[in-house]
Amino acid sequence: MRQYLLLSAALILATAPAHAQHADHADHGSHAQHMAAESSLAAAIAAPHRSAANKARDAYRHPAETLAFFGVKSTDTVVEISPGGGGWYTEILAPYLAKGGTLYLAQPEGRYLTSLKAKIAGDPATYGKVKWADFPITATTVPDGSADVLLTFRNVHNWIMDKDPTLAERAFASFFRALKPGGVLGVVDHRLPEASDSALEKSSGYTKRSTILALAEKAGFKLAAESEINANPKDKADGKVWRLPPTLGEGEANRDAYIAIGESDRMTLKFVKPAK
Repeated sequence: MRQYLLLSAALILATAPAHAQHADHADHGSHAQHMAAESSLAAAIAAPHRSAANKARDAYRHPAETLAFFGVKSTDTVVEISPGGGGWYTEILAPYLAKGGTLYLAQPEGRYLTSLKAKIAGDPATYGKVKWADFPITATTVPDGSADVLLTFRNVHNWIMDKDPTLAERAFASFFRALKPGGVLGVVDHRLPEASDSALEKSSGYTKRSTILALAEKAGFKLAAESEINANPKDKADGKVWRLPPTLGEGEANRDAYIAIGESDRMTLKFVKPAK
């Protein structure tokens, strides 16, 4: 009996450090992967193909913080919805996802699509692996249940203002189909105060949080989290959003005041497609 107890004690002493060492190695590996991902994203944000003008807007658009909040990994399949002709976020996402992930661009037909395609074709070293998708998304271009993350920056207000009153609902429904169960829909848009007249959503470029929640929930999404990363309390949403930088749509009228406000107040909403 004494020999059995001694042997048991020896086994416990021998194996405990091994388990602890294994856990330490696992923690170290996880930390190393996290640091590598941060470094990869930082490199994409600092990359020389980004213009000085676009980099200057990082102070308002917070790309590192925003993409981290949405949980975008370099190995993900990501669909960027309506990147616009300039592809501001595309400049970051394309190199970030180039090695281990996939980036689809879903830009509606029109002049912005023409500009975006020219931009992508003009720099194959950066954008050579980018794929194209329909908008609203179809299974022909993005198979149902295949995307890890869908991202749309400052676009929902355009769908609400569109002459087709069904566009916003159809867009969100297509996002839901394209995402894997547990996949993330990240939305950033200009925020209209809830107390404001809802009619302003049709003309101001601002949208209520409740309107976006309703669209997402109708499609089947659940709100997982929200952040004030892109908030700007100086913007009171008391005019059309295009009066502010970078557009400064009123020309010289009140230019200094609008520059002092900065870019718009934006909500940052993270939705999830339920796993079941």
